[in-house]
Amino acid sequence: MNTVYDKETVAIRLALALKRLRARLREEELSVCSTGLSISQLSILQRLHRNGPATAASLAAVEHVSQQAIAQNVAPLKSAGLVQSEPDQQDARKTLISVTDAGHRLHESIIASRNAWLARAIDSTIEARERAALVKAIELLERLADADP
Repeated sequence: MNTVYDKETVAIRLALALKRLRARLREEELSVCSTGLSISQLSILQRLHRNGPATAASLAAVEHVSQQAIAQNVAPLKSAGLVQSEPDQQDARKTLISVTDAGHRLHESIIASRNAWLARAIDSTIEARERAALVKAIELLERLADADP
């Protein structure tokens, strides 16, 4: 049997490659972020930037951590002026956490730096004749991300 196309081997190689690439992208995000924010804090900032205001309980659920962990991570974000808390207009018992303008600017800066690193990595690693294969691989990865077998 040809192990190059063995489903299990391919799945393992894919998982490892994605894990390594994700780690490199995270590394790049952290290297540009001289604010001293942790990965957890950056994750919360990114989630709020992408999904909009949320309660601590809903953040805890999607981040798979306790509400106490969210509170501990949100406090430095508030101190840095990157997020703010306001009463929920629909349920005054709840507080919504949202990204400030400064938080949006920081997030955009981190993403721009990460994307620039990735573009440089593609330019220096993937030959021009391989670019079509990379585009096809991206399409396949997007399909896998959407899969519900």
